[in-house]
Amino acid sequence: MDELALQGLGSLTDSGSQARAVQYFEELKACEDGWKLCAQAFTNGNYQGNDHVKFFCLQVIEDYLKKRYINSNSDEHTVVKSFVMACLQIEGDERTQNKNFIRNKVAQLISLVYVVDYPHRWPAFFTDLLQTLNLGPMAVDMYLRILLAIDTEVVDREVIHNQDETARNTMIKDAMRDQYVVQLAESWFQIMTRYEDTHPEITCRCLDVVGKYVSWIDINLVANDQFVTILLRYLNKLLIRESVCDCIYDIMSKGMDPVAKTKLIDTFVNLIEAQGVFNTSEDEDGDFLSKLSKLVNGIGVSLIIAWQKLVKGNDQENANLTLQSLENKVPFMLRFLGDEDDHVSGEVTGFAQDYIALLKQVVPLSPRQRENVEGLLYTIISKMKYDDSYNFEEEGEDEAMFLEYRKQLKVIFNNLALLDTDLLISNVLNVVTRTLPNWESVDFRDVEIAVCLMYMLGEAVPTSHGQHFSGNPSKASALQEMMRLLIKSRVSYHGHTSILLQFFETVVRYDKFFQCEPEHIPEVLMAFLDERGFRNQSGKVRSRASYLFSRFVKGLRQHMNAYLEDVLKRMNDLLALNTPDNGYQHLLSDDDQLFIYETAGVLVVASDFSPQKKQELMRNLLAPIVSKFEGLLTKLNRETDEEKQLAYARCINNAMGLASRTSKGFSSQQTIKQSGCVEIFTELLKIFLQALNASVHRPILHVGVRQYMHRMVVCLGEEILPYVPIALENLLKNPETKELYDFIPLINQLIMKFKTDIAPFLNNLFMPLVSTIFRVISTPTDERDQIAANEKKMLERGYFQFLSTIVSYQVYDVLKAQAGQNLDQVLMSLIQGAVELQDPPSQKLCFNIFRKLIEEWGGTNGVMGFTDFMYKSIIPACFLAPLKPTFDITDGQTALALGESALCLKTIVDKRGDEVINYLQSEYLPQLNIPPELIQEFCQALRTDSKTFRNYHKIFFTKAKS
Repeated sequence: MDELALQGLGSLTDSGSQARAVQYFEELKACEDGWKLCAQAFTNGNYQGNDHVKFFCLQVIEDYLKKRYINSNSDEHTVVKSFVMACLQIEGDERTQNKNFIRNKVAQLISLVYVVDYPHRWPAFFTDLLQTLNLGPMAVDMYLRILLAIDTEVVDREVIHNQDETARNTMIKDAMRDQYVVQLAESWFQIMTRYEDTHPEITCRCLDVVGKYVSWIDINLVANDQFVTILLRYLNKLLIRESVCDCIYDIMSKGMDPVAKTKLIDTFVNLIEAQGVFNTSEDEDGDFLSKLSKLVNGIGVSLIIAWQKLVKGNDQENANLTLQSLENKVPFMLRFLGDEDDHVSGEVTGFAQDYIALLKQVVPLSPRQRENVEGLLYTIISKMKYDDSYNFEEEGEDEAMFLEYRKQLKVIFNNLALLDTDLLISNVLNVVTRTLPNWESVDFRDVEIAVCLMYMLGEAVPTSHGQHFSGNPSKASALQEMMRLLIKSRVSYHGHTSILLQFFETVVRYDKFFQCEPEHIPEVLMAFLDERGFRNQSGKVRSRASYLFSRFVKGLRQHMNAYLEDVLKRMNDLLALNTPDNGYQHLLSDDDQLFIYETAGVLVVASDFSPQKKQELMRNLLAPIVSKFEGLLTKLNRETDEEKQLAYARCINNAMGLASRTSKGFSSQQTIKQSGCVEIFTELLKIFLQALNASVHRPILHVGVRQYMHRMVVCLGEEILPYVPIALENLLKNPETKELYDFIPLINQLIMKFKTDIAPFLNNLFMPLVSTIFRVISTPTDERDQIAANEKKMLERGYFQFLSTIVSYQVYDVLKAQAGQNLDQVLMSLIQGAVELQDPPSQKLCFNIFRKLIEEWGGTNGVMGFTDFMYKSIIPACFLAPLKPTFDITDGQTALALGESALCLKTIVDKRGDEVINYLQSEYLPQLNIPPELIQEFCQALRTDSKTFRNYHKIFFTKAKS
């Protein structure tokens, strides 16, 4: 062994030494006898105190066993067998004391040998293995680790095997059943009983082995008086009982005849119950209770599966017996589901869900089943309450786990609603009517769950069950009664954040209630506006209230007119910009304030006021932005402190974002013109465009300007067009790649909205933009800068998307208006994109653009020179691109680009007819050295329909590239 290289295995060594060790590792793997050297090094004891070297040797041997051992000769088999026997002796010696990760790796290597050699080359494998048990507890432990490793290689269903491995594993298991499983089972019994007191960890590992192997061996080898007796006894042994639970769980989960399965489960459960194991108190160890809960879950799920099989097989008599057995186990499920420990409870939720699903198939329910359903509902409601230990101020991992657990319970709640809607509603109504009127004297957790249950009803009980809300009080549903009580009880004045949050969520979910009973709207509005909502001490409540208020107002906008001015007045202080100058003392964050401005905009636009009044309200609403913006911009340009510069830039960006969100109140039904607000928003645009001249933090400011312009394209008409050249002029002054790329969608949006009407404006914009894109793309960057390379790639794709938008919306006049040299440059850039770029989406776009240009200009009245361009450039591109080595036809995106190139050729033929066929036959294709018969076949395919030709086209290039 290279001792110098081995010194680099330690974690504290320098990178050079580690690199040398890695290189030596690769050399040994590649060397034909490297594994033998490592086997000798591991077994001769020279590295007894060096775990790094031992593990290194085992990894080299592992590589050999996985890749080459299956084709080994008899000499190599002898060496491997000697290595295995030596390892068994070493690991069985109590003086060796190898760490667990070494012992596990040895066990894995022995299992790799086993799957190759057993049963043909080493039929006595288990005989040799069993003989080592006399060496003592270390050997027994190693034996069990090997059996677990064999299970991983041969049985474990989570390990994906190919067809050959599956056949091999089946053969191995068949051989083991015939020859050894009886001896193995006897050895397990002897090990468990021998070491239960002196080495309980060995007994636990043995129980793990039994659980793994029981899935495919004869059940009678384990489910017999001898084994069951000790398993039941172990349930009362503190150090072993958790492993016993897992073992019994595995026995219960074994695939069996459903009748036999039911009898097996009943036998086990009766014996366990007789020992009082299920009657444990909640003071019992939580880990053990979790294992018991998991066992009960396995029992229930297994019985349900057995019942389903019997029903499917029309064996009604035995199905009824299995169902009766299942009903007897439901009390166990309810006991563990209601356990104080959520982890214990969570282990049995699968049983609960499957039981509900079963009951849906056996309706009408028996009295006992209805009693079970009521018990289940009661337990769910009880368990959904927050624990005393829940930290609402600093939610951590424990709190996140509870919320996840609560989601599981919510699924059961929803399923119960589908099973018996009336029962669920009546129980929730009882909880709500019992709790809300007395909220001041009741534990906050009971109040929160009452409101939470109301909220959950909206999802659990769909409106198809019956209209939840009615304008006729005599037809009011239970939920309408609950909502009325929620508002009138004034529970929103409860100080706890969880109750307030649940209150706001609930009133927003049931906004249709307020359409039926609008007299309750003022109380809810005040809850949002005062210390319960926007002015709450909790930032979490303030933030959520901001979002939910937006939803509440949008849902009831037709009812808001009477409250509009009062609401805006009360919100006035919330509209102030949060700036570095005021020390960010604002109640709401920037993101929360976006919802406030959007909501205010919706209120103004949806009101019944005249356009003049709306204009006045909108001016007042946007006044904080107008009054502060230019001052903030001046401070940004004068500021020298980098941290403050960034703060001002973000504040300016946020101001533009607020104005953008305010415009979301406009719609196709209520446009900006109808509201009389065009002047206000165009004035803002003039002000915002000044930000493009800022000397620092251009990207941040440009984002804000673009965002506002995107909104104005949606809201305004042609009023926005005069401002686009100003924006472009500033943008084209030394733009960064990403800035330029981000600007293109705005131009595309303008084209999509105004179409041919934008042509005169776009004529002047086109070449300056294209020239700038070409310049930025061609600017050299560091080859190692992957971010810059990706940005250029995205800009190229954006450029092609820009051209695609022009032709897709038929703004061809813009291209026609360009000077001949400029148009040629653009067309050649498309050829380069189609052929040279290794970017399939861009190639697809290029061919797509060509196809549309051909449809427009490819006939007899096309643009001058385009016909020659088709023959000299487009047709060759359709062949050169797919023939490139980098053009991978098997890739999905590339295949789409190939399909577009086929449609290009087909469109040329549709436009030019036999002229193209003759050109391909007599001139172009012979230049590519394509055989005459293949040329004839290709041209014949070109005369077929598009779908047929596309299919042929792919086959043609697949052959050409093979």
